Amino acid sequence: MTEKQDICCPKFEVNKWDNKTFDWNEKPFIKASVPTFFHIPLPSMIGKRMNILCNLAEKAEANIPDISDALVMFHDPSVFKSEIFYSVTKPIEGAENTTLTGTFEAGVFDGPYNSVPKHIKAMDKKLKEQGKKVKDYYIHYAYCPKCAKKFGNNYMILFAKTV
Repeated sequence: MTEKQDICCPKFEVNKWDNKTFDWNEKPFIKASVPTFFHIPLPSMIGKRMNILCNLAEKAEANIPDISDALVMFHDPSVFKSEIFYSVTKPIEGAENTTLTGTFEAGVFDGPYNSVPKHIKAMDKKLKEQGKKVKDYYIHYAYCPKCAKKFGNNYMILFAKTV
């Protein structure tokens, strides 16, 4: 297998997402959840849920046309549960459909998965200095672990929903 075949994630464009504000009005997603242990999901559970979401979107022809604009975001409502939000173009029959509405401040960070709390702290500080208050966070990981290794970066976008 060649290196190109080993890479499944599109090349991430930092400038497209970093320090940007997104105003979403009922942006459509399909959602699934995975159990976690203190915010750490079982990798096999993520893969299974992602396959289900991907297959539902593909079957409904609801995938985002430009894959570099597609978002798979993680939100942890508790230490024992993570929600996966998979962006789609329309509601999908048989899926848990949801939407996100609000102003989301985006910041791109690079580091291991366990650095998320440090990045959230930095983002909180930055937004507080701008007079903004964070209500919640959603995280998009730009690369799967295999592609992060190949590209040499482990980018993530923190989407801070502000009030």
